[in-house]
Amino acid sequence: MTRHDARTDLPSTILLSGQAQGLFAAADERPVVVVEHAEALREHAFIAAFPEESALVLVTAEKVPAARARRASSRAPKRDSAVAPAASDLLGIVGDAGGRTERIARLLPAEVPAWITARAALAHIDLAPAAIGELASAVGSDTDRLEGELAKLRAFAVGRRVEAADVKALVSGAIESDVFALTEAVVQQNARNATLRLEQLLADGQAPQQILALLLWQFRVLLFAGVVKSPADAERAAKAIRSSPGAIQRWRSQAPRVSLRDVRRAYEVLYATDLAIKQGRTEPENALLLCVLDLCGVPGADPRELVVGEPPRR
Repeated sequence: MTRHDARTDLPSTILLSGQAQGLFAAADERPVVVVEHAEALREHAFIAAFPEESALVLVTAEKVPAARARRASSRAPKRDSAVAPAASDLLGIVGDAGGRTERIARLLPAEVPAWITARAALAHIDLAPAAIGELASAVGSDTDRLEGELAKLRAFAVGRRVEAADVKALVSGAIESDVFALTEAVVQQNARNATLRLEQLLADGQAPQQILALLLWQFRVLLFAGVVKSPADAERAAKAIRSSPGAIQRWRSQAPRVSLRDVRRAYEVLYATDLAIKQGRTEPENALLLCVLDLCGVPGADPRELVVGEPPRR
């Protein structure tokens, strides 16, 4: 199998890969040529000219213009033939050449652990069940990034089993999943679970102000999740706050529990906690504990009193 990137490789080079027989390939072995980022192709004549005895696989993660775009472009003024039209109908070209199109939808959150398990098995990576859960929570349904993180974990483990602690240490976003669990406990007003989550984060060596910043971020995502009605809304909201649709969707079930007033007050409490830490009013761990307890609705735990000196109006 030969891989090409349409952003950098010429169509003539791709065609040559289909015409060439591998040096050590069996006489009856069918060459397979995979072209990634096929949306970048500006010349398509090689698709129809591709040898029948070879397999050509075009991979694109972006939307390809539909036949309507091709009909619209036929009515548009003619351009220089040396310049490929931006709205080339790749789907139609593949169909005309006798090929077929397979659409692979984005993984749903519930499907991610099974996908990770299957890919790990193909790569001969031994993942502990807890590690699979941590990786799914940290990365979500971004399969390209999951592939990269699996390769990183494989290189790190050197044949041994990958544990949840390895994922937390190596995968960016793993702490975010722990803070998500903390925020979820806060939203559910479960003070016991929230304090246990906080203690675990601190025991793992996470800095109080890092936890505070991520708590603030989770409430920001929660605010946007409250107005999301469809996957398309989640995509738009994720772009607006530079998050992921998966993070937005993960909060949708909890969003009805939280009003705009609750989010506004959470912002005030988090800001007061940040000030209390920076001004040295108390130990960072104590300020963060007061913050979490207050967000859980525990009376008398308002960290804003550390800053203003008197209980603010609720």
